[in-house]
Amino acid sequence: MTIDLHDATPLVLIGAGKMGGAMLAGWLDRGLPADGVVVIEPTPSDELTSLATARGVRLAATAPAGLVARVMVVAVKPQVLDAVLPPLASLVGPETVVVSVVAGKTMAAFARGLGAARIVRTIPNTPSQVGRGITAAVANAAVPAADRDLVSALLATLGRLEWVDREDLIDVATAVSGSGPAYVFHMVEALAAAGAAAGLEPDLAARLARATVEGAGELLWRSPESPETLRKNVTSPGGTTAAALSVLMGEGGLAKLMTEAVAAAAKRSRELAG
Repeated sequence: MTIDLHDATPLVLIGAGKMGGAMLAGWLDRGLPADGVVVIEPTPSDELTSLATARGVRLAATAPAGLVARVMVVAVKPQVLDAVLPPLASLVGPETVVVSVVAGKTMAAFARGLGAARIVRTIPNTPSQVGRGITAAVANAAVPAADRDLVSALLATLGRLEWVDREDLIDVATAVSGSGPAYVFHMVEALAAAGAAAGLEPDLAARLARATVEGAGELLWRSPESPETLRKNVTSPGGTTAAALSVLMGEGGLAKLMTEAVAAAAKRSRELAG
């Protein structure tokens, strides 16, 4: 990763839980120099401490005095953001770009809390932990093209990146891709429970359901075909799949439930803005 970050103008990561830790590991694995990264985490896990020690990353509990970030990536829970931001304002200079991976919190909240001008709001998802995520991002008008490219390079460690041109669309992206993995995991749970209800041993039903979704996802990843085409390829007229889809695609079926679920998640994302 050829990004000009170093000890004088580093990337500062605020919060290194599962998402922040995944980003940190990805940056280091892709060649970001350790002296260009500072992690601020008051309660570091043993895993984070070991990674920082092994790779030479600076780890601090609070903002180091005299440090100004070139990039600040904030990866904390939305419930604690308002308390976290003010003590970090000293890290923000006129050329600092602040990247939020905090669900629901607006760019205005970061401008108030940090006094920052250049702000990018993003929503990654948990498959980012294995480099197969999708992140939606929006930049405010103060972010120059070069900083947008810099953020794109950093977020590429998580998987794919899609830019949107309006901040309100991040709430919708949160509902679709940010929360979406949970919908898939619940589908596995429901499919396994249905198999058990139909007579399979619960452990076998769970294995079949999990492997089916894993395989379907991999096929979707590798195939150039659309989801609609892949679905039709599995569905023989008058067959077992068609019988099941008549329920899932019927009135009040999966499409209606998913529309309601996405609307509920988007509404909650807007509410989290406070």
